[in-house]
Amino acid sequence: MIAEKIRQMKPSATLEINKKAKEMKAKGIDVVNLSVGEPDFDTPDPIKEFAIKAIHDGFTKYTEASGILELRRAICEKLERENGLSYAPEQIVVSNGAKHSIYNLLLAVIEPGDEVIIPAPYWVSFPEMVRIAGGVPVFCRWNERFKIDMEHLRSLITRRTKALILNSPSNPTGVVYDKEEIDAVAEILLKNNILCISDEVYEKIIYEGRQHISIASHSPEMKKMTVVVNAASKTFSMTGWRIGYIAAEKEIAKAVGKVQGQTTSAPCSISQKAAYFAIKEGEKLYSGMIKEFYNRRNFLIKNLPSDFVYPVPMGAFYLFVNYKDMDSVVLGKRLLEEKFLATVPGADFGADRFIRISYATSMDNLEKTVARLKEFVEENR
Repeated sequence: MIAEKIRQMKPSATLEINKKAKEMKAKGIDVVNLSVGEPDFDTPDPIKEFAIKAIHDGFTKYTEASGILELRRAICEKLERENGLSYAPEQIVVSNGAKHSIYNLLLAVIEPGDEVIIPAPYWVSFPEMVRIAGGVPVFCRWNERFKIDMEHLRSLITRRTKALILNSPSNPTGVVYDKEEIDAVAEILLKNNILCISDEVYEKIIYEGRQHISIASHSPEMKKMTVVVNAASKTFSMTGWRIGYIAAEKEIAKAVGKVQGQTTSAPCSISQKAAYFAIKEGEKLYSGMIKEFYNRRNFLIKNLPSDFVYPVPMGAFYLFVNYKDMDSVVLGKRLLEEKFLATVPGADFGADRFIRISYATSMDNLEKTVARLKEFVEENR
C-alpha cells in the first residue's frame, strides 16, 4: 500500500539520532545530545508576550494562505534593510518552517526528471525533498575549503538542470561564501539559466566580522533567478513555532502559494504574529545568542583533541569533523555506545568520513563532550 517513492525515502538521520538520544536519556543514561540543529535558548520573552497578546486579542482564525500581510511587509522591510533586496508582499510566501518552504517550492517548479544540483556536504533533507518532487538530485563535490568545486559544477550542467541549492552559512560545515565565491556561482547559473534556491536560515549566526551575502544581491538578473529561503527558527530560537518564508519573482511566489493553499494552507496565526514581532525588533533579540554560540565554538576549537580535523566554522553552530578517516556510521555508533555522545554521521550529508557535532547546547555539555572525546582518543591510540 505504500508508494515506492516513500519506501525508498531515507528517514531524517538527525531526527532518528535525536530520538534515540532522548530514549537513552529517559533510561537514565547521561547522553550528551550533539545531534539536533536547534538553539538551546528559550524563545525571547518579548516574542512570547507578543504571541500571548495575540491569543488574548482573539487572533486565532485562518489567515491568508501565503501569510498575513503585516508579516509579509515586515519580511520585505527586513530584506531591503539587511540584504539590499527589494520585494513586494505578493512576492513573499510564509510557510511552516524553511523545510516546508523549500518543499513547496520544489513541488511548484520541478518537472519529473528535472535535475537539481546539490553541493556536498549538504543538509540531509535536500536530496529526499528533490526526489519526492519528482526531480533528480545531482551532487557537486567540494573543494579544499569545503565549498563548491566550480569546475565540477560546470561539468554537471545538462539540458535537464533546473536548479541549484546554495546554503550559506552551511549546515553541516559552517562555511560562509564570500563575495567572490558568490559572484562565481552566480555567473555560472546566469550563463545556463539555472534557478538558485538560496537557503539563508543561518545568515545571522556568523562570526569574526564575516558578512552574509545573498546571491540574489549579485545583480538584478540573478535576483530574478533566485528564491531566497529564510526562517525565524535559528535566528530567534523559534524552531517550534514553525515559520519560514520565501522571497521570489511573482510567478514563482504565486505558484508556491497555490501549492500551499491546496495542502496545509497558512501557518499558525499566533506563530505568524510572533514572527512579525521578532523580525521587526531584530538584532536586540538575538545578539546575545550569537555571542554565546561564538564562545562555544571557540571552546571546542581550543580544546578538541588534534586528532579531530574540520573546517573552522564561520557561521551556523556545527563542527564537521573527521577522525582518522573512520567511517562516519561506525564512528557515530561507537561514540554513542561507548561515550554516550550523540552525533550525526556525515554519510547522510554526502561526506562519509565526517560526523556533525552541534554546539547549540550548554557549555556544561560541551565540557563533557571534550572530556569524553579525549578519553576516546586515548583509548584508540
